[in-house]
Order: sequence, then structure tokens, then C-alpha cells
Amino acid sequence: MKLGKTTNQIKRRLQLFVNKCLRRIMNIKWADKITYEELWRITHQKSIENQIKRRKLNRIGHTLHKETGAIEKTALDWNPQGCRRRGSPTRNLRRTIKDEIRSKRRSWNEVKGIAADRNSWKFFMDDLCSTRSKRI
Repeated sequence: MKLGKTTNQIKRRLQLFVNKCLRRIMNIKWADKITYEELWRITHQKSIENQIKRRKLNRIGHTLHKETGAIEKTALDWNPQGCRRRGSPTRNLRRTIKDEIRSKRRSWNEVKGIAADRNSWKFFMDDLCSTRSKRI
């Protein structure tokens, strides 16, 4: 029996909460038939999943901009040996970021090079967080 919630369930519940709050703020009643996409377009909002991904990448970009000896920067490349303890998450921030980077056919070293230039990092973030492919 699995007691913990998966990340998809958490994202779904967060999105439902945000949608409920947006409907209250905009004074949209339940009888008004408005899709979530229309609601997001009216309020200039993006999906929670996209916002979480963008903030995560923003934090990684800030960390990669730090000087060479910074602890945060070396922690991204640190590979702890041994097994994880029981109850600790199997997926961590570094693994999720690397999976997202692999989806765009890039390596971790390429991303570190991209992060050195802020403008190219912004374009890379826009590419990773684009929602065009999901809507088609």
C-alpha cells in the first residue's frame, strides 16, 4: 500500500487549487462554461507544471552562474557513493533536471556552458518550458 502522493498527484491538486482561486478572483460561477485554457488566457497564467519547471531551471541557472569554488555549484556535480536511506526520495532535483535536459538531447556539460551566457540560458529555458508541443 502506497501512502505517499506522487508528484503528478501533487501537481494536479495544486493546479486545481489555483484554478479555484482564479475563478473566485475573476468572479466566475460554476454555471459559466469556461475551460481552464480560457481561464489561463484571461488571467495571463501558465500551468503549475510549467511554473514549477521554470522556477526550478531559474534556480539551477543562478547556481551555475556562481564562481567556481561555490559550494552550491560543486554540489550539483557531487556524486555521493553508497545506497540511499529507506524513505528518502528516489528522484532528486539533479536527476529530474538531467532528465529534462536529456529530453532536449543535451548533456550536462553543454548546459553548464549554456548557463555561462545569460541570454542563451534564457533561450534554453524557453525551449525547455515551451508548451507548444503539448497543445498540438
